[in-house]
Amino acid sequence: MIKLRLLPGLFTCLTALLSAQTVYTVKMATVAPEGSLWMREFHKFDKDLSATTSGQIKFRVYPNAVQGGEKDILRKMQLGQLDIGTFTGVGLGELVHEVRILDLPFLFKNSAEVDYVYGKLFEEFQQKFIEKGFYLAGWAEVGLIYLLTRNPVSSPADFKDVKMWLWKGDPLARATFDELKISAIPLDITDVHTALQTGLIDGVYISPYGALALQWYTKTKYMLNYPLTNSVGAVLITQRKLNSLPADLREIFITKTKIYMRQIVLASRAENIESIKVLQDNGIVLTNPRDQQAVREFDLAGQRTRTKLTGSLYSAELLNRILQYLDEFRKQNAK
Repeated sequence: MIKLRLLPGLFTCLTALLSAQTVYTVKMATVAPEGSLWMREFHKFDKDLSATTSGQIKFRVYPNAVQGGEKDILRKMQLGQLDIGTFTGVGLGELVHEVRILDLPFLFKNSAEVDYVYGKLFEEFQQKFIEKGFYLAGWAEVGLIYLLTRNPVSSPADFKDVKMWLWKGDPLARATFDELKISAIPLDITDVHTALQTGLIDGVYISPYGALALQWYTKTKYMLNYPLTNSVGAVLITQRKLNSLPADLREIFITKTKIYMRQIVLASRAENIESIKVLQDNGIVLTNPRDQQAVREFDLAGQRTRTKLTGSLYSAELLNRILQYLDEFRKQNAK
């Protein structure tokens, strides 16, 4: 009878032991190429997470857009085929269209402004993604976006002969180019390199590091030295996968992800600055806005784009709040 009474306790211990040895595989996809900053940092994250959890969390990684573009990755996450993905504003906007407000042209002047506004809005957007079945693990911005072309551009008028790429299905880029009177050809990001090779397009918009990593710079000659925007980026995890993890592993997973996302942001900023020098070393010529009138024309196009998209992508209230945050920050840091 004593032995029988011990059996339930023994069974509980065995169950706990088996649970502790369970390995949870997380399937992650990205359009970032292997060897890129994104992937280098992610492999560090993978090793750290595996060591911290004694090998209980392991990643199966699909880089190089082998799972398709951002919309494909998002659809596969919704179907349970993938668990985690990296996204720019285009992919994020498929779930929460208001997040595209962070991609507005000529809005931010520097990274400090970006950090301030992003910090103010993180919890608000976190809740919006949770309502869609996803967890916003952390911002991982793409960085400042520049226009690269085959012919020199120094004012909006110079775009009249440019065949610019337009990310297919992106209403913000469409509105921006309409205001700048730029002729644009919609394509998925996976088709851009081929389109540059064939001459279907002769202009793109991308971060300096992205231009190098994706080799788009090889088909262009000039870069307008006046950033179009600061491109938002983030890592999303399905709530389904998070809820499948034991509470202790889930907490480790979330904490580590946030830490590495911040490291990616800082590394990305440094890499983008260095990439501009590398682009120049490889023959890319930087062109500055022709004069202050050209700068005003670019900024006014940005303001018109903000107004045009108010009520469709985001509310006037949200836009006003962001502008207030920026004004608040700039006054605090006027010196």
